[in-house]
Amino acid sequence: MSDDGDWWFCLKHLRVEHGPGCANKDRMGPYGSEAAAGNALQLARERNEAWREQDEDEDF
Repeated sequence: MSDDGDWWFCLKHLRVEHGPGCANKDRMGPYGSEAAAGNALQLARERNEAWREQDEDEDF
């Protein structure tokens, strides 16, 4: 992956980082753009909700 696409969202500092930064254990990503990294928490919320709904639908 090129440096241009090496964007992360730091969970420790609650900010977008480009390239090297905080330890990967404290980050979400990598993402292809700054905007995508900035939307990381919202995307995680949406995925978690979809998975919860799927689990509820599968429970009999």
